[in-house]
Amino acid sequence: MKDNNRLLSRMFKYKECYLLVAPFYIIFSIFVIAPIAIAIFFGFTDFNMLEPPEFIGLSNYLTLFFEDDVFLVAVRNTLIFAVITGPVSYFSCLLFAWLINELPRGLRSVMTFVFYAPSMSGMLYVIWAYIFSGDMYGLLNQILMSFGFVKDPVQWLTNTETMLGCIIIVQIWMSLGTSFLAFIAGLQNVDRSLYEAGAVDGIRNRIQELVYITLPSMGPQLLFSAVMQISAAFSVSSVCMTLAGFPSTDNAALTVATHAYDFGMIRFEMGYACAVTTVLFIAMMAVNKWIQKIISKYADV
Repeated sequence: MKDNNRLLSRMFKYKECYLLVAPFYIIFSIFVIAPIAIAIFFGFTDFNMLEPPEFIGLSNYLTLFFEDDVFLVAVRNTLIFAVITGPVSYFSCLLFAWLINELPRGLRSVMTFVFYAPSMSGMLYVIWAYIFSGDMYGLLNQILMSFGFVKDPVQWLTNTETMLGCIIIVQIWMSLGTSFLAFIAGLQNVDRSLYEAGAVDGIRNRIQELVYITLPSMGPQLLFSAVMQISAAFSVSSVCMTLAGFPSTDNAALTVATHAYDFGMIRFEMGYACAVTTVLFIAMMAVNKWIQKIISKYADV
């Protein structure tokens, strides 16, 4: 009771601050928290978007884990995506940001734009579809055939052995965007006096500066980038459907997000689709908390 009274008195004391942030929290609640809560509720119902939802308890989840074999394929593909694209993208963004941050100001601005540009490109999929085209006119096939590595064109985006790898490459290339900018901003905001103090304390090279000064000073940026990479890795869908088609050959590029899209937007089984997205949301939150604990050990978050 005392804690509640203390909180209320603190809110009243700083009421102007709370009024300033109120519009954000209202919009966030309406467009983020409310949809998540609604999706969790619909996950326990049979809802086809035409008739009122019918509560069926855990039926959707039991079907999902014990009867839906395609969901297991989607989980496997999603985990492969997450395990490969997440860490590779994260450390690539950090490495490139650190290297570019050492450049002169003008060149640094140009290189920052070059690395961020892929995430803004509207013709992204057209370029990669041309590169991985399965006929002899595809760029990659042209190169391999001209050097004699292959005799016939490789069906990169329909062959189950190459499809997932191609999409992973595209996803990693796309991910050099927001996280990269966050790292650049974090590197620019590190207090320069810390490097001088570090030199006095015995730090002698740039690697030691990065490990002992730079990264511990970039806690918020490290956590923000981790959240962005986790979200991108687990919710990958559009790149799969655009490049590999939907459905993909033998579901080789099926992910949990595209599985939810299939049931929600094509079959109109919205209750089941919400159950799929709820499982995905819980998995993302669990990984996020785990990553947050790891980062908090090495940086102030």
